[in-house]
Amino acid sequence: MFDDIPRNRPFDAYQAFVLDCKLYWTRQIFPELRKRYAAQGGAPQTGADVAEMMADDTTAQFFGWYERHLQRMKYSGQRGLAVHYSHYREEIAAGLNAEVPERLLDIDPAFEQPEYYTNIDIHQHPGGVWSDEIAGYVYERGAQSTAPMIKKHASLWDRVKMQAMERAGPDVRRVVDLGCGFGASTLPFYAESPEIDVVGIELSAPCLRLAAQRAAEAQAQNVLFKQADAMDTGLEEGTSDIVTSTMMLHEMPPSHIKGVFKESHRLLKPGGVSIHLDFLVRDDPFKEYVHYGHSARNNEPFMVPLNKMDVLQAHKDAGFDDVEIVPFEEFDGALDPSMTSWRFPWTLIIARKSA
Repeated sequence: MFDDIPRNRPFDAYQAFVLDCKLYWTRQIFPELRKRYAAQGGAPQTGADVAEMMADDTTAQFFGWYERHLQRMKYSGQRGLAVHYSHYREEIAAGLNAEVPERLLDIDPAFEQPEYYTNIDIHQHPGGVWSDEIAGYVYERGAQSTAPMIKKHASLWDRVKMQAMERAGPDVRRVVDLGCGFGASTLPFYAESPEIDVVGIELSAPCLRLAAQRAAEAQAQNVLFKQADAMDTGLEEGTSDIVTSTMMLHEMPPSHIKGVFKESHRLLKPGGVSIHLDFLVRDDPFKEYVHYGHSARNNEPFMVPLNKMDVLQAHKDAGFDDVEIVPFEEFDGALDPSMTSWRFPWTLIIARKSA
């Protein structure tokens, strides 16, 4: 199986070094950058004001350079993820293409990827997560160090599920997970709640194949991974209790985000809950400056348009009346004012379809 793909000491040492550098960037350089910003004084109104203020600051320059090149090293360096696992392409592909129960996977051989999705190597992942048959496998490994402050990466998905289930109530029978990737966000719903019918929607066939293999390993009976666009899933109208997504909205243009909100409303039963976890910065020019910089450095150009969107109005335009935007605590203490390390501006966008 592809989980038996060999690693070696040079590869492990290289990736451990990159992760340690990322933690140093997170815990040491980011707080120092904030101190340098505070020492500047003034009252900037926007992230652009902060960018202008910090343009000649060497710590700010190093902060940006370090982030950009650490991500590059992680994937494309001499012992980067994409480089290392390309040497084991045949073994990985054989595992990914192994037969799974038909109920688990629905790949559309005629599916046409949206242009925005194919135009950029998102996350600096070479070729994106869709164009290479082993891309989903590489992406899964890359995700393990995306947010290094999260000790147990799976806990984030568990927390999203808990928030969704608390709001939807005890009678949840169907969940649709939009932009499910390699299935990490879908897993808590189907593995921990076998009575729930779960559908994962994703553009990338390589990611879907990995998600289906993971579900087969878990002997899941209640999940389907389907290739479709999140704004046009082809699923039945008014049949879902929960529609969710995790870190998907910031990877699509505003026109598609609005389409996702409309599709979420269409899929939900009356009283059903839409819950999207993503990144929003509000009323903090410094955090906006860092977030917009990350957007450019990590090849994620739609982060900025999402942050500028009126997501409340977009939900109302989609038919929702009851909408809330709340901070999300990805690990215990993440929202504590004493937490000075860098973290994504995790935010839950929650809406309920009128009953």
